[in-house]
Amino acid sequence: MSAVNRSKRITVRDIRAAKHKTSLVCLTAYTAPVASVLDDRVDLLLVGDSLGMVIYGMDSTLAVTLDMMIAHGRAVMRATKHAFVLVDLPFGSYEASPEQAFRSASRVMAETGCQAVKIEGGVEMAPTVRFLVDRGIPVMAHIGLMPQAVNAIGGFRAQGLSDAEAQQIAADGAAMVDAGAFAIVIEGTSEPLARKLTAELPVPTIGIGASPACDGQILVTDDLLGLFADFTPKFVKRYANLAGSIGDAVDAYAADVRARDFPGPEHCYGVEKTK
Repeated sequence: MSAVNRSKRITVRDIRAAKHKTSLVCLTAYTAPVASVLDDRVDLLLVGDSLGMVIYGMDSTLAVTLDMMIAHGRAVMRATKHAFVLVDLPFGSYEASPEQAFRSASRVMAETGCQAVKIEGGVEMAPTVRFLVDRGIPVMAHIGLMPQAVNAIGGFRAQGLSDAEAQQIAADGAAMVDAGAFAIVIEGTSEPLARKLTAELPVPTIGIGASPACDGQILVTDDLLGLFADFTPKFVKRYANLAGSIGDAVDAYAADVRARDFPGPEHCYGVEKTK
């Protein structure tokens, strides 16, 4: 049972207060039906730019647009009442300047009603995060493996395995705290490093491929549910195999249609049922 107050919409203050007190349950949501199911079961829902791959079949998150994030953010907010909802700022919508980031973040918050935005980056993005926070926009940081930088780092690979990488990630975390981030996602990072950062940083850490010691965990919901039959990342535990169940259901439907067993009289209008 979560220690976070669930009698109303969870706030930034609730997330901050969870540090060392509970393990925050976090998942992604991109659509209203899924968000509605998850709302009472999780503490935090991320409208992630991973929707580019999950919903749109893209190879990476790089082509996701701000308009796409806003549309999906609106859908998730309409369908929820309790979970804390934050929205990713997509690639190219915040890196040019703090002013660009503010324009993008203010649009997201005004047009979706979400509680916060998430930004990838460390030391180099600290001035931008401070600019946003000083103007009333709560920011969750994202360090370690950063999918928007996948081309720069040479693919999706674990981070923090060398001393140099570990030192950089630690510096990134400290910079984000100093800049005012209220929480930090640590992705695809050496377990001992993620554990150390969780102990040292004063804000909650949310792990994905990081450490069980993090102050919370997040997964892509579609990975957790087994909707992708061909690939499962190392850090994902599948709690269902919906791809198989959906396939079985469609096979049964197809067999009924081909045999003209569906629709039956009970599914048609103006047809007398035989006794």
